[in-house]
Amino acid sequence: MDHHHHQAQAERPEEAEEEKEKVTLHGFWSSPYVHKVIWALQLKGVDYDYVEEDLGNKSAQLLEQLNPVHGKVPVLVHRGKPVAESDVIVEFIDDAWNNRGRRRILPEDPYERAMARLTARFQQDQLSPAIWRWFTTSGEEQEAARDAAVEQLLELGFADLSLGPLAYVVPIYEEIVGVRLVTEERFPSLTAWMARFLGSPVVRDHLPPMDQLRRRYQAVREAFLKRAG
Repeated sequence: MDHHHHQAQAERPEEAEEEKEKVTLHGFWSSPYVHKVIWALQLKGVDYDYVEEDLGNKSAQLLEQLNPVHGKVPVLVHRGKPVAESDVIVEFIDDAWNNRGRRRILPEDPYERAMARLTARFQQDQLSPAIWRWFTTSGEEQEAARDAAVEQLLELGFADLSLGPLAYVVPIYEEIVGVRLVTEERFPSLTAWMARFLGSPVVRDHLPPMDQLRRRYQAVREAFLKRAG
């Protein structure tokens, strides 16, 4: 468990206040959704405690108190109240600490804000499943999934925090499969954005351990192919 906060011993009023304002993030090391929340907290300069959850053996706290509906991470706890679902948490962070950081995470303009939400929804509902199918299949099925993923990628007009995990997950998938999905010729602006995104200190300093992640995804792909075979 990483501690970004010293535990307050609610003695002085300011310490009691600090305890009340305490932020805790419950996550899992390899989850791209958890990293999206970590980046948002970093952008806003919010101190937090991190609690690693064992997803194979979920804690009673996670299942009963924090996220009883889905029992999933990430869950952010602020002032003792839990907030679940990564995109919802990112918006909550943006609103709760709206006076911190250099700018808002979501645009101020209502139309641009709506478009940003649409991109996040699109990534979650259509783009991620297509890329995942490409990664976990082979032969004709993989070809069809690749075409679908490329088509979805070509629809992207801009990218934001919700697309961030693709910047490091897709290259790992490509390395394991041995096929490029995002080429510079086909996606010049997307590849440039991925490089920029991974190069920003907020992201670069808060990525999951890549070797471990590669091994995990390699095992996942092998398990899926075995099941299909």
